[in-house]
Amino acid sequence: MIVREAVSLATIEGLEGLSIGNLASALDMSKSGIYAHFGSKQDLQLATVDEAERVFQAEVIEPALAAAEGLTQLVALCDAFFDYLAKRTFPGGCFFAGAALEMGTRPGPVKEQIAAFQGRLTALIRQFIVTALEQHELSVDEDPDALTFEINGIILAANTSFVLREEPAALDMARKVVRRRLGITT
Repeated sequence: MIVREAVSLATIEGLEGLSIGNLASALDMSKSGIYAHFGSKQDLQLATVDEAERVFQAEVIEPALAAAEGLTQLVALCDAFFDYLAKRTFPGGCFFAGAALEMGTRPGPVKEQIAAFQGRLTALIRQFIVTALEQHELSVDEDPDALTFEINGIILAANTSFVLREEPAALDMARKVVRRRLGITT
């Protein structure tokens, strides 16, 4: 319960803005009650990243892994991400989209943990693309690295647009763009 609230707060205030005091206030708990769980701000941040990844895994990655291999998995991953945003899993959108920008210039274990997550996500997207290529679901001249970059960019643009405008139409547009880019006409 504590770290789930920490993730929600971090999507609004950032990881640097996250404190034991504002977390205690949001949960109507004492600071000492929160501090007992986390010895330092960094420990709180790392636990927050862990929880954000657990939620992302359950809501985005697992549905994609359950889909048929190849192009279907890639579309399932994108759709699950857009659904994750649409149901407002966190009030500030995707935790990792914000955290990567915020922590990207700050060395240390929090940045490393966020970068590792991003690396795993892009590797998974690339894996789905390579499988789609092997199954002849994409053009043989498709560059897996370039397409991975594009799909990741569409996901991040959808997050930004949805958070800024709070319009579900942004997510509908992102779904269409993904399908068009992948050559899916239905």
